[in-house]
Amino acid sequence: MSTVRTALIAVTTTIAITAAVGAQTAQKAAPAAAAKPAMPAAKHVAIAPADIKWGPGPASLPAGAQMAVLDGDPGKAGMPFVIRAKFPDGYKIAPHWHPTDENVAVMSGTFVVGLGDKFDEKSMTTLAAGGYAHMPKRMHHYASAKGETVIQVHGVGPFQVNYVNAADDPSKKK
Repeated sequence: MSTVRTALIAVTTTIAITAAVGAQTAQKAAPAAAAKPAMPAAKHVAIAPADIKWGPGPASLPAGAQMAVLDGDPGKAGMPFVIRAKFPDGYKIAPHWHPTDENVAVMSGTFVVGLGDKFDEKSMTTLAAGGYAHMPKRMHHYASAKGETVIQVHGVGPFQVNYVNAADDPSKKK
């Protein structure tokens, strides 16, 4: 047998063995990949202001608020979300906290925020349109609106409002 022919047989055998080992590895890896839960497909969201579907705010907020879910699910644990809330002039939210971080961007109007267990207008920070506030989870805070005000809140669910003073919780009032 010639040296060239021996070399070709050796190369062909090496390729065949490599292909067989690769196929076995792929078969063993396939069940592991199949066992992983599928991640939801990414989606593109683009909503014009006129197309936002406003509804009443949740029972955990005082009457008069409106809310729109722009993306995600604020009620689902671990799920990212983006919501908008619209408040009438003079609207107030008593001291409360959330189990997750809250990120607030002021879209229009004036949003006024304060920290602590008691509503204290003198210690509040005024945020005009374009302003931003971040409240880490469990931080006690309160807010009000000057003029009709729209805020955008984003975070990771569950988004819940827990009042410092249970008597301030509108969902408990009958």
